[in-house]
Amino acid sequence: MKAGIADFIEKPFDPNRILDAVRSCINQMSGAEAERDVKDATCARLATLTPRERQVFDALIEGKSNKMIAIDLEISPRTVEIFRAKLMQKMKAHSLPELVRMGMRAS
Repeated sequence: MKAGIADFIEKPFDPNRILDAVRSCINQMSGAEAERDVKDATCARLATLTPRERQVFDALIEGKSNKMIAIDLEISPRTVEIFRAKLMQKMKAHSLPELVRMGMRAS
C-alpha cells in the first residue's frame, strides 16, 4: 500500500494523525534535499581534481595503500602522498573515512 506514498490514513481519521503525517513528510523531504545538496557539493569538488588526483582518489576509495597506488601509477610513494594531501584539501576531507564517504555519496 505504501509504494510511493508518504503515508496512508484510514477513515475516520484523527486530525492529529494528519498533522503528524504532514510533519513527517516535510522532514523526509528536507532530509532528502539536504542529502542532495551534499552530493552536489561533493560532485563539484570532484570536478576540481586533476586527472592524476582523480586516479589517486579512486585508488584510495578502493582501499589501496599509498605504496600500491604508487606501483599501479608508476610514481613514487612520496608523490602519491603529495597528491593525496592535495586532494584531501580540495575535497575538504579531514580523514580517509570521510573521503571514502564522499566517494560513496558521489557514485
